[in-house]
Amino acid sequence: MDVMADAAAWDWVNFMVRWLHVVAAVAWIGSSFYFIHLDASLRRRDHLPAGTAGEAWQIHGGGFYNMVKYTVAPPHLPAELTWFKWEAYTTWISGFALMVVLYYRSADLLLVDPDVLALEPWQAVAISVGLLVLGWVVYDRMCRSPLGRDDGRLAAAGFVFLVATAWVTTQVFSGRGALLQMGALIGTMMAANVAMVIIPNQRRTVAAMLRGEAPDPALGRAAKQRSLHNNYLTLPVVFLMISNHYPLAFATPYNWVIVALVLVVGAAIRHFFNSRHAGKSTPWWTWGVAVAGMAAAAWLGGVGPTRPVQTAAASPVTFAHVEEIVLSRCSMCHTASPVWEGLPAAPRGVVLDSPEAIRRHAGPIGIHAGLSTAMPPANVTQMTDAERRVLALWAADPAAVR
Repeated sequence: MDVMADAAAWDWVNFMVRWLHVVAAVAWIGSSFYFIHLDASLRRRDHLPAGTAGEAWQIHGGGFYNMVKYTVAPPHLPAELTWFKWEAYTTWISGFALMVVLYYRSADLLLVDPDVLALEPWQAVAISVGLLVLGWVVYDRMCRSPLGRDDGRLAAAGFVFLVATAWVTTQVFSGRGALLQMGALIGTMMAANVAMVIIPNQRRTVAAMLRGEAPDPALGRAAKQRSLHNNYLTLPVVFLMISNHYPLAFATPYNWVIVALVLVVGAAIRHFFNSRHAGKSTPWWTWGVAVAGMAAAAWLGGVGPTRPVQTAAASPVTFAHVEEIVLSRCSMCHTASPVWEGLPAAPRGVVLDSPEAIRRHAGPIGIHAGLSTAMPPANVTQMTDAERRVLALWAADPAAVR
């Protein structure tokens, strides 16, 4: 009973931390999108004070707002100044806590795949944390280098860096863990941009004004560049964070290519909206890029397991064979009383201990264990490629298999 209570407690912790993470992320993304929109919609007017970039008139909630932006700082600071930072900090803190509660605590099941690289759980956790730190350091150095003076070249170099890192993570972690690691890395870069560059530069600007000095314009330019990076990385990081629920995204030999495609698709969609908000010509071609990119990702997701799959067996697939595979490879977790330590109930309530239940879940079985290697996690029951082939063939037309 104590084991059940402990598992239930951890499940509630997982639930509450995930809820906090989603709420904080919504708040951060919302404010990020709004200010990029505001920046792009500013228009210069003759009546505006010196040192302003423009103004924007907006209507919301029954009232009108007149927003004016100063390129560096206003002549005098107001008594009250709103800072936008806690959304970013809370998102990262809750996200890292979720990594600890779910992935680091169950690293042997979710982060490590012996078929990829045989790691002890503590080694996988150490590598994961190290990659978060190293990834931020490399990205930050790139931005501060001469490369950072050209936004186009910096974006290209950043893209290559992230894709290369995605490939490395797929050589270290399970497919599920690799994509989540990339989401955590990009999220860390975004939060660190706020904590290490944007907010400190704003504080230096305010401090200079309080001393009666003219703030350094370079501080504002650097903060704006990092804010723009966060804007273009938002959609990819959301995709990567939810990808762990979709095996066709992570349990494929081309999962790192899917990361590259999502980076391009996310940037294309943000470019469309940023251009529209700025009043520029509408780049409709970006939707063509987005559709083509996601179509390519969907195709790659169906390529199959990360190891070569044997061709069809010489004998026809029978349901008896399917049932034998499911009961021997999946029933340790997907049963009324799972035997896996710390698992109080069958994942997602899916119980596969009868022919009727197995037939009812033919589709998910085919996707999670046939077309991909998502299940069993880390292949803990050593399901063979031939067995996956049988499940995939059966799931394609379960009614025809007797």
